[in-house]
Amino acid sequence: MKKPLIAVAIMASLATGVVQAKEWKTVRFGIEGAYPPFSWTDEQGQLKGFDVDIANALCEQMQVECKLVAQDWDGIIPALLARKYDAIIAAMSITEERKRAVDFTDKYALVPNKFVTKKGTELDLSKEGLKGKRVGVQIATTHDKYLTDNFGKAVSLVRYGTADEAYLDLKAGRVDYVFLDATAIEEGLLNKPGGEEFEFVGPDITEQKWFGDGFGIAVRKQDQGLKKQLNQAIQELRDNGKYQAINNQYFEYDVYGE
Repeated sequence: MKKPLIAVAIMASLATGVVQAKEWKTVRFGIEGAYPPFSWTDEQGQLKGFDVDIANALCEQMQVECKLVAQDWDGIIPALLARKYDAIIAAMSITEERKRAVDFTDKYALVPNKFVTKKGTELDLSKEGLKGKRVGVQIATTHDKYLTDNFGKAVSLVRYGTADEAYLDLKAGRVDYVFLDATAIEEGLLNKPGGEEFEFVGPDITEQKWFGDGFGIAVRKQDQGLKKQLNQAIQELRDNGKYQAINNQYFEYDVYGE
């Protein structure tokens, strides 16, 4: 008799609105910490960057406590699903493939993707042109998938755990190009000592099929209440000028895009 009574009680509570959505008092954000200017880890081991400041601003707007959790990129979605944290803010593109595992907020940034190489090196963005070329990408990213899907075995992909590792091999001549988002390349390579030896080549690459609709905050599919709160907070930060103030600390243009 207990099971039917429990079922009736649940149905009754749903009908009367007794069952409440989770009340978020603390939000834990998973952040990579190795993708400047969106995130990096300073000499004291503290997370810094645009994503960090946006996460803190969102928490302040939602009036919740904010906790930041550093997580390597290749395990960042599994760790969310394992409840190591509640949301991912890590310059993650909103794509159909990722939406099969997690849900996303509205975009909070949109950045084009580019190839970078030593000055004087041309780029023929075709299977024939990339044949035998070594291209550095960060493992398990949309950049990795874009090149794999479009150029297959014609291009030799060298996969790295972090963008900085890819830049080091580009400087050493172990790869011919690195393919990442343009802002990360500017901050991590071009604007640093020795960066004047390198330049962007080829077109801006933003195809929605691979790079989605911009960067979103990933949440577990069942956490729709958190998604709604984050969406509202993103819009409020845009409206009250706090987003632009953070933007101006890291970029010379509106990284939110169109």
